[in-house]
Amino acid sequence: MGYLLPFLIFAFLVFLIGISMLIGNKILSIKRPYGEKLIPYECGMDPSGDTKVPFKVKFYLIALIFLVFDVEVVFLYPWAVVFEELSWFGFVEIFIFVGLLFAAYLYAWSEGAFQWE
Repeated sequence: MGYLLPFLIFAFLVFLIGISMLIGNKILSIKRPYGEKLIPYECGMDPSGDTKVPFKVKFYLIALIFLVFDVEVVFLYPWAVVFEELSWFGFVEIFIFVGLLFAAYLYAWSEGAFQWE
């Protein structure tokens, strides 16, 4: 229980500071809405056309593939830290892991997931 008390105090302080910042912003902020301020912002230029253009599914697919491979590569770090303790068993396990990642990459490539139109 002794190690939990500092964490709870810290969590409470973080929560308190976050809530006080939100309330302070709500109270102290200047609210002067006008037409030009409420239009969508596009890099300092006037918006042209419809601003609600949907993204292509290809964009989401590449983002999802990136996320999956990025998360999988994070598992390589703990393996590298304990590599000497795992010996050949760890080497075979990571070889299988990387092989599966490579197979998934080849499958995505063969399906044309990385091709922009």
